[in-house]
Amino acid sequence: MALVTPLSADHDLETKNLAEFFNETLGFCPNSVLTMQRRPAISKAFINLNKAVMANEGNVTSALKRMIAWVSSNAAGCRYCQAHAIRAAERYGANQEQLDNIWEYRTHAAFNEAERAALDFSLAASQIPNAVNQKIKERLYKYWNEGDIVEMLGVISLFGYLNRWNDSMGTSIEEGAVESGTQYLGKYGWEKGKHI
Repeated sequence: MALVTPLSADHDLETKNLAEFFNETLGFCPNSVLTMQRRPAISKAFINLNKAVMANEGNVTSALKRMIAWVSSNAAGCRYCQAHAIRAAERYGANQEQLDNIWEYRTHAAFNEAERAALDFSLAASQIPNAVNQKIKERLYKYWNEGDIVEMLGVISLFGYLNRWNDSMGTSIEEGAVESGTQYLGKYGWEKGKHI
């Protein structure tokens, strides 16, 4: 059960207007945001940070950003964020083979070397202790520029916050996220866990 009950989407009108961003991303406003709005300054700051992090200003595609988020959430063990990230990757154009084989990104032909370098960076940066090293850096610089790396780490860091928020809150998961989690991750054992 959730630690804190989400509020109505109409609770804070400024948050509600900002949260329209998630209708494109997920098809619904996440319960995590509805919980954050108990302190509207947090919900508004989070949405604005999310928008800034997910803006495409370089070579990192929207789909890859969401796959980076999935790898980070998988490393952290947050089932809520895993389902949201894979749903957003689908909605932002990740190809079917990548969605179906995200667990095998290191070896599956659906992923190119640049994507593998980005996803390995996500995994290393999401571990405790942090595992980013010279080898990870060298691989990143083969395919990505410094602005791209900043965008990637923005996604990883944003999802570090979300992973802690949603797993600590036991945020109840929305039906759309359950559908995507089951479809793409269920064969690997994904389930709602505490997010009922």
